Amino acid sequence: MHSLFEIQHLSYAYHTMQGETAALSDITFTVNTGDFVAIVGPSGCGKSTLLNLLAGMLTPESGTLLLNGIPLTADSRCHIGYMLQQDYLLEWRSIWKNVLLGLEIRHEVTEESCSYAKQLLKQYGLEKFSHSKPSQLSGGMRQRAALVRTLVLKPDLLLLDEPFSALDYQTRLSVSNDIGSIIQKEKKTAILVTHDLAEAVSLADRIIILTERPGRIHCIIPVAFPEQLTPMERRDHADFKTYFNLIWKELHHETT
Repeated sequence: MHSLFEIQHLSYAYHTMQGETAALSDITFTVNTGDFVAIVGPSGCGKSTLLNLLAGMLTPESGTLLLNGIPLTADSRCHIGYMLQQDYLLEWRSIWKNVLLGLEIRHEVTEESCSYAKQLLKQYGLEKFSHSKPSQLSGGMRQRAALVRTLVLKPDLLLLDEPFSALDYQTRLSVSNDIGSIIQKEKKTAILVTHDLAEAVSLADRIIILTERPGRIHCIIPVAFPEQLTPMERRDHADFKTYFNLIWKELHHETT
């Protein structure tokens, strides 16, 4: 299997007037093409910091990031898509104009890219809302629009920083199922940060558990359901509870 993203001995510290605070220490793992990796850990262990490092938004104190075997640079960062906790849709632009925003910034609005954007909107139930403003959409539909805005750029890697955390529980279940299924269907590679262990088990095929600060890798748990299931179908499967309890045990062990 092709190694898409390699994280080698990554460390990071925050520097303030009060001194240095180590956030992450010696993080090493590999993400292969088609993987869906979830990162969980105690609050404050550096999960979101790690995602910002992987996106190139922060510079590591030490360590190496390789995308397709090449050190991550400003140019190669354009192959990484990043979904944050909020959808950050621009309220004064239509959904169609929001979806095209990244293409506009890159000067890549072409007949082909617009056709692909229309295809994604239709495929994921947003076509008839193309001319609506974000305020006219539900929270779940806004998140789908944000994902389409990311997918239209055809990123090699998707980074997801708790993208469902602002939604109520029922909507969160529905949207995580939708987006997980979309990522499966589009055969995208993804790294998810979440506090929700059930969400991690329902979406990922590998779960990385971090220690308390400074975050180190405590263990990596492979998640292998016997068949290709949607996130919601995973939640109903007999193995779901087994994986959930295993991760809870490891996480609890790490924090006690």
